[in-house]
Amino acid sequence: MPYELIIDRLHRAVRTGQDYLAPVDRVPLQARAAASEVMALLEEQGAEAARQRTDQLHAEGRLDAVTRLSALQVIAASPGVRDLAEASRLANQQEFVALQEGGPALQDRLASADRHRGVVAFLMGRYEVALDWFTHAFERQRSAENVGNVLAALLALGDRREAAELLHTVRSRFPRDFARDLESRLQSDADLSELRG
Repeated sequence: MPYELIIDRLHRAVRTGQDYLAPVDRVPLQARAAASEVMALLEEQGAEAARQRTDQLHAEGRLDAVTRLSALQVIAASPGVRDLAEASRLANQQEFVALQEGGPALQDRLASADRHRGVVAFLMGRYEVALDWFTHAFERQRSAENVGNVLAALLALGDRREAAELLHTVRSRFPRDFARDLESRLQSDADLSELRG
């Protein structure tokens, strides 16, 4: 998709968005705690321990099928693993399972699969493709995480002006909590460091 069309979609999504949330806001508390446990284990003990715990938490009913696939995708794309083919396969499988299950959280679950696809493209250096996926994720789910990913892709593409304009819009027009979540992301994400301050 041409870059200008992606930017136009992004601007429409920013102007028309009514729902602003954090991606975990619609994940059940039990699954949030389980996913956090898996991510901590990934940092402390590595990918294999995190994979095993993910499957165990799923078997115990603490992670549903879609969240399990999302966690496995994060593990596959993590710096110590970087199995991007597996990460891509898992994003496709996550989308398929989400479509099978349907329900009120469908758009949020599809946004997660879009975000994972964007991460794979970003890690492969395909920044325009990543921007398209991240924009699609934001269209489905208005979250600070998704805006942060869009900003990172814009910066990677060298479009600092567009990134600065988008950040200004978020700071001036979005709810305070949303802007605060994005500011926190700016401080912690190395890909967004030039937008700090």
